Amino acid sequence: MASESFRRKASVVSSLMAVKQNSGKTFSQIAAETGLTNVYVAQLLRRQAQLKPDTAPKLRAALPALTDIHIHQMMESPLRSYDPTIVQDPTIYRLNEAVMHFGESIKEIINEEFGDGIMSAIDFFCSVDKVQGVDGKDRVVLTFDGKYLPHTEHKVEHMVSRLKLQKD
Repeated sequence: MASESFRRKASVVSSLMAVKQNSGKTFSQIAAETGLTNVYVAQLLRRQAQLKPDTAPKLRAALPALTDIHIHQMMESPLRSYDPTIVQDPTIYRLNEAVMHFGESIKEIINEEFGDGIMSAIDFFCSVDKVQGVDGKDRVVLTFDGKYLPHTEHKVEHMVSRLKLQKD
């Protein structure tokens, strides 16, 4: 069953990416037309994010070739997944390498600035931008904008499920 879900997702993604390619628009152009980030547009078209009802008309206006079936499929809860072999792609490998290399320092700074906690990957915004460096060469700017989530102390009195069980 799981492999059937992955095959279905691959088919939908292929169809959505064909619509995007045939439009001649970039993710950033579609983002500008919809008010979304360029990475979120890519996530929608790769079925890694769920299309919300208020955004559907904007996306359809940006990509008129999207069918009612596409829109319906994109509004379903996505199967968020990835192909583990994708780490072999040089760009993705370098992103992993950067996070692994800088991760411990980033974690220390998050803890220093916010306390014991993490950055959410659910309440999270991401964008990719192109800027020119001081040397005149193109540079990639990745922005990760995640909500801070503090770790909590696990007190029994705060466990709603435990309190309900004690009352029953």
